[in-house]
Amino acid sequence: MVKVLAITQARYGSTRLPAKILKEVNGTPLLEIHLRRILQAKTINQVKIATTDEEGSKFIVEIANRVGVDYHKGSVDDVLSRFYDTAAPEKPDYVIRLTSDCPLIDPNVIDAVVTYAIEHPEYDYVRTQAASFPDGLDTEVMKFSALEKAFKEATLKSEREHVTAYIWKNGSADGGTIYKTYNFPNPAGKFNADDYRITIDEPEDFEVIKALIENLGIEKGWKDYIDYLIEHKDLYAINSKFANNEGYAKSIANDGVYVKK
Repeated sequence: MVKVLAITQARYGSTRLPAKILKEVNGTPLLEIHLRRILQAKTINQVKIATTDEEGSKFIVEIANRVGVDYHKGSVDDVLSRFYDTAAPEKPDYVIRLTSDCPLIDPNVIDAVVTYAIEHPEYDYVRTQAASFPDGLDTEVMKFSALEKAFKEATLKSEREHVTAYIWKNGSADGGTIYKTYNFPNPAGKFNADDYRITIDEPEDFEVIKALIENLGIEKGWKDYIDYLIEHKDLYAINSKFANNEGYAKSIANDGVYVKK
């Protein structure tokens, strides 16, 4: 049987919106909503949190224990090492990378990407195509061997801060030669990541997520949330000005020589 491990990155600190994943809607922290939605995916054997040694991580651990998922604490800045160290003890065949700033991550999207990756073993890495999925549904599936290779070979600071940067930069879907990669298109059509945001990086994002959950609950599919934004232009406008992947762009600008410890 193929073993699939889902790992979500969760840390207390945040430059733009501190403790964002602990913010509550209807009395439930966004991290807990995120985890409970992941656990609905049928293709996953295990879920773990890759968190940090920061003081505030105790709140993340409390939620992990309440929901019933394991966790690993690691480096704040070398996120690739933290992620790898979370995965390695489980010896999975495939690892799913998720991030906790996506509280409305969709289990059906996770299952679709995982299923495609397993049914097409020629690919080392499969991810949701940014040009056709809203921001907040980001799902990346990779062979553990691909993750391990990145862990051993990635040297740039941006490649250590962003777990899969080394993989997709060197992947066939982006013109690379080290990995065979695939950008999984949205079967429902194009809903560009730069057009719709159901992620949480800015205070305005929380306003949108809060409104969506209060009006639709936490069990809907991603399309229901996007349709609500389409129908309610004032709500959509609150966070539509922000660009996708601002954090990675900043890391690229700050790239220097990285020395692995």
